[in-house]
Amino acid sequence: MFGVPFQYTLSHILRARLEYLQTQYQIREQDFLNFDALRQASQCVGRVIRSKIDYGLMIFADARYNRHDKRSKLPKWILQFLGDGQLNLSTDTAIGQVKHFLRIMAQPVDQNSLKEVLLTVEEVQALAPAPISQDSAMIVADTT
Repeated sequence: MFGVPFQYTLSHILRARLEYLQTQYQIREQDFLNFDALRQASQCVGRVIRSKIDYGLMIFADARYNRHDKRSKLPKWILQFLGDGQLNLSTDTAIGQVKHFLRIMAQPVDQNSLKEVLLTVEEVQALAPAPISQDSAMIVADTT
């Protein structure tokens, strides 16, 4: 992520929303804008990983993410991977960590380990909701 994605703050709609939040809930403009920017950044980062077997790199390349007040507002699933060894890195160090990560991830998948994180067909079927019978579907249709 290059930068913190702040909204266009001269928008009349945003100005009205910020004024409403200030008067009704005493939420400061800067607090809302920070929250919204970090929410958007988290959503972007979340799109990298879409399943249990996916992997990817997310680089927060803006120095503002190194500040505790910004970083602490990121979700826990991101924070768990942001240790002291991943903060405020030089470009060379970051590239070295990226190379190391990709070398590890490029190894063949251990099928036994994969079975531990993936559900079997039976487990998926057990989690699925019961199908609606024809009778109950008609009852719902009759009441609406």
